[in-house]
Amino acid sequence: MKFKQTLAASLMAAALATLGAAQAQTVRIGNQGDALSMDPHSLNESLQLSVTGNVYEPLVTRDKDLKLVPALATSWKQVSPTVWRFELRKGVKFHDGKPFTADDVLFSLARGAGEGSDMRSYTNDIKEARKVGDFTVEIETKAPFPILPDQLSFFYIMSKPWCEENQATRPVDRRKGIENAASFRANGTGPFRLRERQPNVKTAFVRNGSYWGKIEGNVVNVEYTPIGNDSTRVAALLSGQVDVIEPVPVQDVARINASGKSKVLQGPELRWIFLGMDQKRDELLYSSVKGKNPFKDKRVRQAFYQAIDIVGIQKTVMRGAATPAALLVGPGVNGYDPAMDKRLPYDPTAAKKLLADAGYPNGFEVGMNCPNDRYVNDGNICQAVAANLARIGVKVNLQVETKGTYFPKVLKRDTSFYLLGWSPSTYDSHNVLNALIRCVDDKGSGQFNLGAYCNPQVDALTLKIQSETDKPKRDAMIKEAFQLHADDIGHLPLHQQALAWGVGSNVQLTQRADNQMPFRYMSVK
Repeated sequence: MKFKQTLAASLMAAALATLGAAQAQTVRIGNQGDALSMDPHSLNESLQLSVTGNVYEPLVTRDKDLKLVPALATSWKQVSPTVWRFELRKGVKFHDGKPFTADDVLFSLARGAGEGSDMRSYTNDIKEARKVGDFTVEIETKAPFPILPDQLSFFYIMSKPWCEENQATRPVDRRKGIENAASFRANGTGPFRLRERQPNVKTAFVRNGSYWGKIEGNVVNVEYTPIGNDSTRVAALLSGQVDVIEPVPVQDVARINASGKSKVLQGPELRWIFLGMDQKRDELLYSSVKGKNPFKDKRVRQAFYQAIDIVGIQKTVMRGAATPAALLVGPGVNGYDPAMDKRLPYDPTAAKKLLADAGYPNGFEVGMNCPNDRYVNDGNICQAVAANLARIGVKVNLQVETKGTYFPKVLKRDTSFYLLGWSPSTYDSHNVLNALIRCVDDKGSGQFNLGAYCNPQVDALTLKIQSETDKPKRDAMIKEAFQLHADDIGHLPLHQQALAWGVGSNVQLTQRADNQMPFRYMSVK
């Protein structure tokens, strides 16, 4: 009896010790927003890709320094100008135990290119994907495409059998609010498994003990909680309720650094914030102007541009944590030319004259859509823009809302004027030209060109840019395409935002300029 009691006590002590160790290796993250789905093909948004990228993996990925490195593919090469061959990693298993093979790659590429997918801009230049062997695939592009591996670095691979068994062979369409099993469950090959999913409440992850690769950090459990209110998020960090927050409100950086309990990691982010305008409809959906679309007139677009006090927004709204921009790309992105990064002057008087010349001497009303939990101070930026435009007679009817309702609305182009942020996943200008600027078609081109700006000359250059291997020639074409877009005033660039993560003194992690947060690099002291 005594032996049994001693054994029971020992087992209890061991269980408590194990529990304590597990708790000590838990990181609690508070973010201003939530991933809208666990389906990796449902929304091409950085936060969504960051969260799901801990569970799912691409063929090729980025390391801490954003260098391309092998993931589910061990090597890749061009076997002809339009054909890339990928050798796949052997011995990899999905979280449900099924083996990873070439069939999963072909299935995922087809799924991501299909109806309901928000990742079609990653696949729209692929002509065919074919299986060469169980662990070899070839991807043929419509034209030479030297940056295909970069293009696929955020395209995640799913299990074909799992999707078939769970009736999830098609992605959920966030524009229509459709859900399926992949919305709430996940079965990837990544370093963490999905343990629990409560949308907009909490999502829990646990370390994948059978992961094929190296997990550098010691974290076992990750609890991800959306905390939309800035003050509440900061208070949660300072009180120890969470260990990491993102983003840190710019006004709270000094307070967190002075707390002695946490610090703020800051650095440039490869994300640009801009405004888009509906330039396609003959009459705007949300405007006092009837019978015509004022945004089809370049003078109106330029008036809006020159009415925005970007320096005032930088100082007052962003408190210096932003760099005013004239392009939709900047330092760190291939093809960026600093000589072109010069904004039109802030000039309300000139803006009023432009409006009058366009036939709107008294201005007009227009609806504007904006998220309040996706980008740094996004709601406040839109309020500042609305105040700026009021000075030239434009009344902005501002609709600020959570990204959970904002994205489904604007992604189906149910908007006249909107704010968006973009971080090019390939770190190359082609990504911006293809996704944001290219004319919209039904194959994924211009998928995030929500205002349907269209210049055939820019389109022709974009196609040449994706095939050109001579860097000087390619850079010259990128410059020409961006100059045409700037001359058209196709979008209204605002600024490059800065990263600010609040981190408890007990946590170590890696901050990447693409604002991805891989759990595999996290450690708890």
